[in-house]
Amino acid sequence: MKIMFNKHRPSSPTPLDRTARVHFTGLCAGYPGRPVLHELSASIPALATTALVGPNGSGKSTLLGVMAGVIEPTSGHVRHGGSRPPAFVPQRGAVGDTLPLTVRQTVEMGRWGERGLWRRLTRRDHATVDAALDRLGIGDLAARQLGELSGGQRQRALIAQGLAQESDLLLLDEPTTGLDPEARVRITTVLADLVTDGVTVVHATHDLEAARSADACLLLRDGHLAGRGSPEDVLTTSALTQVWQPA
Repeated sequence: MKIMFNKHRPSSPTPLDRTARVHFTGLCAGYPGRPVLHELSASIPALATTALVGPNGSGKSTLLGVMAGVIEPTSGHVRHGGSRPPAFVPQRGAVGDTLPLTVRQTVEMGRWGERGLWRRLTRRDHATVDAALDRLGIGDLAARQLGELSGGQRQRALIAQGLAQESDLLLLDEPTTGLDPEARVRITTVLADLVTDGVTVVHATHDLEAARSADACLLLRDGHLAGRGSPEDVLTTSALTQVWQPA
């Protein structure tokens, strides 16, 4: 996946923070006739978990899309500190239940960016897929249809697809929303382990418990940055009340 950069760049962009995996300055983005993000400037720390926090419609998914390279900014500047394209895991609802895919086939799709859609997977590709399945504890589900899985199992399959891309930046949209407590804990543990292994993790969430377990937070309201920093500094009662109150 090619990361897209907007042509309208600041004349003197802020120097890249070498501890940052992603840095954006004056970022604006949205959809035709509907601006979503407004003048965001922040960094995503490398080798850490960052939570994008805010109510529905605050711009979390759009910001993930910009970092993934699937949404082009309308203005501003986005820079990546890594050498590999990000791996993007969408919300479970974005993947159709009726698609005739097994769990293994779903995870194998993570190798398409490296191998191409029509080329046969190599021995190394298959080993990468096996490792991703095992990492998420779903090797025994490899032959099952994706639509037959529980919410937690399906989410683990999608994360395994992201891992199969072998990126050092994993972007996830609401990875634990709607899951039972056991599934949430399992996925949160896997994500923490990935950071230890050298992966930068960014996930959008409105689950404050999940956000408080992150290393850093960006708090969004109506496409504006309402706070950034550690969870204890950002997710204060006063800040959350202001963000979640009606506009």
